[in-house]
Amino acid sequence: MSYTMNHWPLTSVRVRTSRIELRWPSPEDLDALAERAVEGVHAPGFMPFFSQWTDGTPEEVARRVLQRHWNAMASWNPQDWTLYLVVVHDGEVIGSQSLGARDFGVTREVLLTSWLSRSRQGEGLGGHARAAALELAFTGLGAEQAFSVVRRGNDASQGVCRKFGFEHDGVQVNAVRGERAVSDRFRLSRDRWSAHRSIEAEVSGTGPALPLFGVPAPPARPAGSAAPHAPLASVLSGVRYAEESDLPTV
Repeated sequence: MSYTMNHWPLTSVRVRTSRIELRWPSPEDLDALAERAVEGVHAPGFMPFFSQWTDGTPEEVARRVLQRHWNAMASWNPQDWTLYLVVVHDGEVIGSQSLGARDFGVTREVLLTSWLSRSRQGEGLGGHARAAALELAFTGLGAEQAFSVVRRGNDASQGVCRKFGFEHDGVQVNAVRGERAVSDRFRLSRDRWSAHRSIEAEVSGTGPALPLFGVPAPPARPAGSAAPHAPLASVLSGVRYAEESDLPTV
């Protein structure tokens, strides 16, 4: 169940593909997301997350999911933000997809993280969630770069990065469960995203929320002018689309 708040425009952000929807979670969505986390996200013997948030009792894991979302909302500012959206398939919350950035208005770079309920992995839904997140980043927010950090041994997530055109961008070392964990950094430019774009996605609701991401809102249109059906990226990137000005009149 989605919902909106007049004074928190992030609640109106939506991204849809033919199979999934990304949206701001309602309280009911968060409860469902916590339940998916408790049911299992990964094999017990392999920890893909640096924060190790899935370790603990079912009650602890569920509370961490809720607190992570609430903390991101409470601490949000345009210079340092993390947007957590739920992944919904056929009306069921099945996972989480996030975009985060610091000084996005300057860097135009976002970090992507995600997880799906283990019971829904291997169905191609994770690819749709990633495609939706990239559409939001590049089309909805005007990002120039996206990157992700994936632990070695997490073959499925590394495969998703390669499928969407991410390029290797270095190595990162962390301590996970008291052991040395090596991860690969992957980076995707706007041009490579466009060249590897294979899943259609539709973004809505970002306009009023742009200042919260550190991006100036597009200029208001004069009264009586018709709004074109062009992607928001045209406003942010300076690219002119035919439907904005050059269509012949009949």
